Amino acid sequence: MGPKSTDTLLSSSVSVPQYRALEKEESRDEIANFIYERFNERYIRPFDKNAKKNGFIMMASACLMIESLESFWQGWRKSPNSALAFCQFFDRNDRFRAIRGHSQKFYVNIRCGIMHQGETTGGWHIRRDRRFLFEPATTTIDATRFLKEMDCCLSEYCDLLRVSEWNSDVWKNLRKKMNAVCANSKREA
Repeated sequence: MGPKSTDTLLSSSVSVPQYRALEKEESRDEIANFIYERFNERYIRPFDKNAKKNGFIMMASACLMIESLESFWQGWRKSPNSALAFCQFFDRNDRFRAIRGHSQKFYVNIRCGIMHQGETTGGWHIRRDRRFLFEPATTTIDATRFLKEMDCCLSEYCDLLRVSEWNSDVWKNLRKKMNAVCANSKREA
């Protein structure tokens, strides 16, 4: 059963009313699948098998994903402090341990550079042909590896949702964030 044309889609296959029904049924697996779909189709899939992909836009997408995913982890209606979101994300995810100690500079020179100036700053570089996710000596990020690790973090988050109890903190925070997402989908009068 697909969404009605008047329902706001939260992902390609789940509308607000469908999400609310899943929530009411405490359907952990289905909600975890929906979360994976929502993030994957917005931030990762556009670069799959895309011959014209560019590391710069891949990193812009990854930065948007970090802030959004961290808001789900923390249960934030909106990110109270983007720099904090990045630091917490990198600290929690061992896949990004190479960036620890550089989180603040990553935030300023990659995230803020891209989002506010349309370029990286501070001598930071984005490539897609490196052997490592991050090379501290040259402050170079490999966008392909970075986005692949983001997909792994997303999968791990969804796996955690599947095995965690409905009233655990991870689920309470997800529901808080989803309440905000659903509220934001309503048109103001």
